[in-house]
Amino acid sequence: MVFKRLLGSLGVGGPSVDTALDPGAARPGGPLSGQVRLQGGKADFDIEHITLELVARVEAEHDGGEHEGYVAFDRCAVGGGFRLGEGQHHSVPFSLTLPWETPVTELYGQNLGIVLGVRTELAVAGGKDKGDLDALAVGPLPVQEAVLEAFGQLGFGFASADLELGHIGGTGQRLPFYQEIELAPAPQYAHAVNEIEVTFLAHPGGMEVVLEADKRGGFLSSGHDAVTRFTVGHDGVGHQDWNAVVDGWVRQLVEHRASYGSHAFHDSHAPHGYGHDHGHDHGHGSPQRSGPGMGTVVAAGAAGLAVGVVGGMVAAEVVDEVGDFFEGDEDEDG
Repeated sequence: MVFKRLLGSLGVGGPSVDTALDPGAARPGGPLSGQVRLQGGKADFDIEHITLELVARVEAEHDGGEHEGYVAFDRCAVGGGFRLGEGQHHSVPFSLTLPWETPVTELYGQNLGIVLGVRTELAVAGGKDKGDLDALAVGPLPVQEAVLEAFGQLGFGFASADLELGHIGGTGQRLPFYQEIELAPAPQYAHAVNEIEVTFLAHPGGMEVVLEADKRGGFLSSGHDAVTRFTVGHDGVGHQDWNAVVDGWVRQLVEHRASYGSHAFHDSHAPHGYGHDHGHDHGHGSPQRSGPGMGTVVAAGAAGLAVGVVGGMVAAEVVDEVGDFFEGDEDEDG
């Protein structure tokens, strides 16, 4: 993965920069490494700093419609304070740590349609230039993969994944947006819900799993949403019966009938050290998931299909080509 851009702000003969990420998908909370490669221009230049910026493509909804743009969610200085000689080649290796809440872009090597990028900022002799974006691939943590695998084993099908600008109330969310993975219901739950959305909010000590169900309306009742929150740890992933754990979560979510407008979480304790908190239904502008939404959508093949490796979920087709977002979009920052 390499992006190149001649630093036009420095004029003809200025240095150029290539940033290459090491191959393979990174992981939330894990290292992202690579090299920033510089080639000197037709004169000597003082390189004041080299900064990498992590950005996510989001679509915000507002009164006037929708707006797409990039949201920066982390910055890290990786070098600087040296002179780049005329025509000189210089490489700056780097390794930075991704935020724990970094969205997952792929599952079992299949792209989910989430667009993340790395942008390089080079400050030379008082001038700054932001380089082109390069796509950033992020795979799931073991506990995230285990949860998604269990949903697939239970018969849920992958529908789409997107990023939502806003904050989920009552959680420890730190980034300005969160990821939702939308699942088509398993046959045994199709009578009760239209879809279930899964949000992972990881941190060093574990992870919050927020489940949201778009419920079907019944006789003399209207459909509405329900939100339930659970907590899991990073340890002992291979020793859990995740099918049973996740099925228990879904049953609680489906049965949860909190009143509209309730803002409280009801704490309780689940077996095996997996706690759960009940959120409130939010059929009318719930503060539980605040902020506008976004629309990077992935097709699922057939609704309700359990697809992928041993029942895991893999998208059949990516509707939006991720690479298209990285061409000519530098000036559309959100």
